[in-house]
Amino acid sequence: MKISELKPGDGNVEIKAEVVEVEEPREFTKNGRTLRVANAIIKDDSGTITLVLWNENIDKVQPGSIIEVTNGYVNTWHDTPQLTLGKFGKMNVE
Repeated sequence: MKISELKPGDGNVEIKAEVVEVEEPREFTKNGRTLRVANAIIKDDSGTITLVLWNENIDKVQPGSIIEVTNGYVNTWHDTPQLTLGKFGKMNVE
């Protein structure tokens, strides 16, 4: 699958891409737990998309990392499509 083919509502997304940028993580508390979230911009030869990273996944990537996402899904935030792993998605870093 290519980034240019992704659209909101797509599930079971499998994609390989390069990390271009990783934003500074934001921390917040939910139900008594401290969570971290950060957006990363990933690209392939067809385009770019924001990948939402949570907690330990943030520390696994840096610009230039090649990642493989399996079972991801696409949603929107502020009318912009973004790829997320959700509960069941996985990310491997090469």
